[in-house]
Amino acid sequence: MRDAYHEELDLLTDKLVEMTRLVRSAISRATTALLDADLALAESVISRDEEVNATFADVESSIFELMARQQPVAVDLRMVITALRMGTDLERMGDLAVHVAKVARLRHPDSAIPAETRSTIVEMGQIAENLVTKAGSCVASRDVDSALELEQDDDAMDRLHRRLFRNILAKDWQHGVEPAIDITLIGRYYERYADHAVRVAGDVVYLVTGSRPS
Repeated sequence: MRDAYHEELDLLTDKLVEMTRLVRSAISRATTALLDADLALAESVISRDEEVNATFADVESSIFELMARQQPVAVDLRMVITALRMGTDLERMGDLAVHVAKVARLRHPDSAIPAETRSTIVEMGQIAENLVTKAGSCVASRDVDSALELEQDDDAMDRLHRRLFRNILAKDWQHGVEPAIDITLIGRYYERYADHAVRVAGDVVYLVTGSRPS
């Protein structure tokens, strides 16, 4: 009976790792759609968010069943609590990728990204992918040291976010209000995506140590 119980806990971890894979794909495709004004790709990000939502619903269902049937304690209780938190953060990351894709769809056939901000958006997309990839690895391996590194990686995203603001506030900005609003929102979506990845990593630290990173 206990072996089956721990198999269920392991399956819960597998589902969370699958969510990291799905939201990594979503932000990658959303970034490409945004930069290339690719309507079909943007639509695919939006429609496939149901996969993320369905996986999260499965995570929630598994957690409620485990709580009801097994009454977990100690590390096992931390596992189910953190799994719910991680799933919530990952589901939100999927939503943020959808928000990026919706900006691409809104501005099609034009690109929402002016030339002088393209390199920054490329970097933000790359960092977002790296963060969620690392977060997924930490969830699978429960590697505390790697989880703690995500906070430093997130600093790079924050720097890029500030760079976008400098671009749109510069005296030589020539694109008007609407693109400035788009860039402001897009920057926020990437910055929040990164924050949620860091939270997932922080939950790994809590799961293993019983304490949250400072």
